[in-house]
Amino acid sequence: MYKLFTSESVTEGHPDKICDQISDAVLDAHLAIEPNSRVACETYVTTGLVVIGGEVTTTEKAKAKIDVADIARGVIERIGYTDSSYKFDAYSCGVINVMHSQSGDISRGVERGGAGDQGMMFGYACSQTEEYMPLPIALAHRITRRLAEVRKMKNSPMPYLRPDGKSQVTIAYHDGGKVTVETVVVSTQHDPEPKGKTESQWQKKISDDVKKYIVKNAVSEKWLTKDTKYYINPTGRFEIGGPHGDTGLTGRKIIVDTYGGYAPHGGGSFSGKDPSKVDRSAAYAARYLAKNIVAAGLADECMIQLAYAIGVAKPVSVLVDTRGTSKFSSDSDLAKTVSKVMDLTPGGITKHLNLRRPIFEKTAAYGHFGRDDKDFTWEKLDLVKTLQSEVK
Repeated sequence: MYKLFTSESVTEGHPDKICDQISDAVLDAHLAIEPNSRVACETYVTTGLVVIGGEVTTTEKAKAKIDVADIARGVIERIGYTDSSYKFDAYSCGVINVMHSQSGDISRGVERGGAGDQGMMFGYACSQTEEYMPLPIALAHRITRRLAEVRKMKNSPMPYLRPDGKSQVTIAYHDGGKVTVETVVVSTQHDPEPKGKTESQWQKKISDDVKKYIVKNAVSEKWLTKDTKYYINPTGRFEIGGPHGDTGLTGRKIIVDTYGGYAPHGGGSFSGKDPSKVDRSAAYAARYLAKNIVAAGLADECMIQLAYAIGVAKPVSVLVDTRGTSKFSSDSDLAKTVSKVMDLTPGGITKHLNLRRPIFEKTAAYGHFGRDDKDFTWEKLDLVKTLQSEVK
C-alpha cells in the first residue's frame, strides 16, 4: 500500500515569477539606500508591458536614486528575455509605475512596532530531505533550477531552451518507509523545430534531452524506478511562453514559494514586502523555528502557526503541531518554548533574522525555504542547542 503526493515548481521565466522577482528587486533597491523603507510592491506583466504598483514610504534620497523601470528591465534581462521574438523582452517592453505612499492609517500601527496587517502565517519542516523540506517540492525545485542552469550554460546541450517552464513531481510513500518517484511532469518553453525535423521528431528529442540532462541530474536514481512515468511537454509544443503566452502577477505562486501544499499556507504573498509585513517575516520565523525543532531531534515533523492583529506587536496565537512525532515534550509546551527563545514581534523577528537588507530578489524563484544561502538567515540551525537545553 502507498499514498501519493504531488508538488509543482516553476522556472524564473514563468510570468508570475517574473513579477515576484521584479517586486523583490524594487524592495531590495529601497532597502539598499534606506533600510527602514516600508514597501509593498506588486507587478503585472503581459505582452510587451510591465505595470508596477503598490505602496512605498521612504526617504527623498531613496526616491531620487531609484529608477523602477531600470530595475524591472534589469530583472527581465537577467532572467533571459532578451530576444524580441518572445514578444516580451527587457529592451522593448513598456514599464508603467503607479506606486504611491503607504496609508497613514496603516503607518501609525507600524511605526509603534505593530504588525502591518492581520493574518496567520505557517512554517514547516520535516526529516524527509537534507534541507528539511518535503520531498515532492524539493525535487520539483531541483528540476526547474536545472532547466535554468542548462539553458544558461555556455555550449549548452539544450541550446533551444527558452525561459518559461514548469515541473511537477508525484511521490509514492510506501508502507514500511520506502519512497519512490511515481510521476515526473516537465513543460519547458523551446525554439521552433529546426529545418529537417518534423514536429514529432523535435518533441521526441526535447523529451529525451529533458530526461537525460534535466531529470537524471536533478533526481537521484534511488527514487526513480522502471515504473516512473514521464510527461514531457504533454501538449506537444511549448513555443509561446512567458508574458506573451500568459499574464503574470506577484503572489500567485505562494504554494510553490513554500511547501508545495504539504503544509498549510496563510494566504499572504511574500514578494515585494518589507519585514514589517508579517506575511513575510513571520512566515520566515515560523520556518526557522520549525526547522530548528526538527534538526534538534525534538520531532520528525513540525508545523508552526503564528497569528497577528494589525498594529499589535505580539502574536495573538502561537501553535506548534508535530503531528504526533514529538519525542520529549507536548506540542503546547513547545509553543511556550518557541515564544521564549525568540521575540516574535515584527521588530524582534526582523532583528533576529537581520531582514532589513537587500537580499530578497534571489528568494523570488525556486522557493523561499530549503536553500543553502548565507543570506537566508531563516534557514540557519543556530537554535538547536538552545531548544535542546530548554526541552530536555
